[in-house]
Amino acid sequence: MFSGRATRAVLRVLDWLAEHTLPAEKTAAHHRIGRRGEEAAYFHLRTLGYTMVARNFRSRRCRGEIDLIGWEDDILCFVEVKTRSTRDVKPGEAAVDRHKRREVAAVVREYLRRLPPSCQWRFDVVSVYYGQSKASQPQIEVFRNSSLTA
Repeated sequence: MFSGRATRAVLRVLDWLAEHTLPAEKTAAHHRIGRRGEEAAYFHLRTLGYTMVARNFRSRRCRGEIDLIGWEDDILCFVEVKTRSTRDVKPGEAAVDRHKRREVAAVVREYLRRLPPSCQWRFDVVSVYYGQSKASQPQIEVFRNSSLTA
């Protein structure tokens, strides 16, 4: 099964070219790290067998967003990705607090309105940790079936 290695390599080359040829991005560093973590989580979940169907899903009716949505077998998975450059302060999965869970739950309800009522689903949290080196591979932990209740 194709794991996306070629796609990932192309994306890395394009990121490197953009970094070295385009003017400096006006995006905050933590947003760039977060985007990089979501990309790593996307490819990691694909290697675990998830079939990804949406990224950064938002609803007009409520605040918040769902980072990734994908199927694992016959279960629809709503995934929150938390990226960290260090484990010293707070683990990524602990950063999904009550407020964030409420926002995600509202967006999940909106998404599920489009699907049959019998659809099985769950909420997963993915923590991505980068080392000091930009070239290093991240450590990724998947917490399946996390609770959306506070």
